[in-house]
Amino acid sequence: MIALTLRVLAPFLVVGVLVLLLRWTWGKGHSLAQRTPRSGAPGDYGLLVPVAAPSDDAEAAAIGTRLDDAGIRYTLADTKAGRRVLVFEDDAERARSLLR
Repeated sequence: MIALTLRVLAPFLVVGVLVLLLRWTWGKGHSLAQRTPRSGAPGDYGLLVPVAAPSDDAEAAAIGTRLDDAGIRYTLADTKAGRRVLVFEDDAERARSLLR
């Protein structure tokens, strides 16, 4: 009797556990790693240093184009002090001289 009950209920238990695992894996909005982005000070970006402070999106795009053409990797970040163009410290002096 018990073996028959287990034989009937086992597939339902397995499917139930799989459903719970898949809901946990693919569920939205409950990630432990997900955080809201926050702005930091211009010096809070690790190996990146600020080289320019564009006033609008058009200026930021123009600066990005000039840096791309020179082969300098950059990122655009909204910091607490405003928008900044950041590059690696090794490229900072070259980027500053290019943008003058």
